[in-house]
Amino acid sequence: MTLATGRARYSIEEYIRLEEYSNVKHEYHDGQIYAMAGGTPEHGAMAIRVGAALLGQLRGRRCNVYSSDVRVRVISTGLDTYPDLSVVCDEEQRDQDDRNAITNPIVLVEVLSPSTEEYDRGEKLEHYRQIESLQEVLLVSHREARLEIWRREESSEWKACCYEAGETAELTSLGCVLAVDELYRDPLAG
Repeated sequence: MTLATGRARYSIEEYIRLEEYSNVKHEYHDGQIYAMAGGTPEHGAMAIRVGAALLGQLRGRRCNVYSSDVRVRVISTGLDTYPDLSVVCDEEQRDQDDRNAITNPIVLVEVLSPSTEEYDRGEKLEHYRQIESLQEVLLVSHREARLEIWRREESSEWKACCYEAGETAELTSLGCVLAVDELYRDPLAG
C-alpha cells in the first residue's frame, strides 16, 4: 500500500468523502489513507471463481456474497478496507460512521498477490481477526494451487488449515466446499 497523500491525518468523515468521489479505492487506518493497487486478470478471475462457487452453494440461504466493491470496517481497529470477497449471513450490519461499510462478515476472502501477500497474511489478517462476527478467512495463493483457511475455534483461537491440488476445502461456517482443482482450472488455458 502506498500513502495516498502527504497530509498527516484524516478523519473518517474525510476518508468517506474521498471514497465517494474517487475512481481509485483507498484503505483507511489510524488517520492515514492508502491507495490500493489494481489487480491482474488472474487475480480478478480467481476472485470471481471463488465467488461463483460460494454463490452457487449459498443459493436459497439468507447470505450475501460481496465483491471487492464493498468496504468492510473493523470497528475495534478502525480499518476500512476492500476484501476480495465478503460473506454476510442473516442480517447485514453497517458502520454508523461509514454507511457503505459492512461490519459483520462471517467469511472474508483475499486472493494473494506478490505485492500484497505479506500484508494480507500479516497485519491485515490481524485486523480481520478482531471482527466479532468473523469465523473464517480464506487466503487464495497466487503461486500454486493452494487454499489456506484461518478458522476461529470455539476457544476463540485462530487455526490455519491448508488445502492443495486434489483436495477439497470446507468453509465450515457456511457449509460450503471448494475443490482446489476447480478453482485453479483456467478455462482459457486449453
